[in-house]
Amino acid sequence: MHDGWVDPGVASEFSELRLRSVDVDARAIRSSPEVRDQLRELSDRLRGPQAVMLRRRPVPEAYRIFFRHIGLDPDIVRTPVEALVLERLRAGGFASRNSLDDALTVAIVETGVGVWALDAEQMNGRLGIRVGARDERFGRERDAPTVPDGRLVVADEAGAVAVLFGELAPGHCVTKRTVRMRLFAVQVAGVPSIHVEEALWRCGQLLEILRCST
Repeated sequence: MHDGWVDPGVASEFSELRLRSVDVDARAIRSSPEVRDQLRELSDRLRGPQAVMLRRRPVPEAYRIFFRHIGLDPDIVRTPVEALVLERLRAGGFASRNSLDDALTVAIVETGVGVWALDAEQMNGRLGIRVGARDERFGRERDAPTVPDGRLVVADEAGAVAVLFGELAPGHCVTKRTVRMRLFAVQVAGVPSIHVEEALWRCGQLLEILRCST
């Protein structure tokens, strides 16, 4: 597991902001019956009343507070765990999609910590957090869009690869051809390090189990 960097200007405003990452050998393949069982169990545990109370738990609430500090309304731009739970309520359960999406869902719902996956082969150095540059390209594709003005981004040494708590850059997402993923999670004030480490470990473990079972 690796510690990312945080731009000094960002760190001066958000002293407890951290980024952690880990690389795993994995493919986005069909999920397993065992993982689908975990999704069904989570669906049963998070029914209407439990889902409504979720935002009051310490970790989801910490992310909601941070969202407001960076200019995001958490009732419009949902935190990762709230977005998944809202989808569960609308669909009647957590739907199984593939090994990556299922592993991310389990890790996020169990810990409250958002986890994202990038194609590790497309990375250039360590990941970190900084403010997006004016007219900066979002990703390295020729027709890549520009980074939203003023938003914090996750970047490697070559440029922005994700908007913080937002979209991943084109050309950096996991595809069927991906053989190595870089999982990353963001820690904010009020979120214990153990929760972030558990989220990354749980997601990586599920992906490793699924890889070895194929």
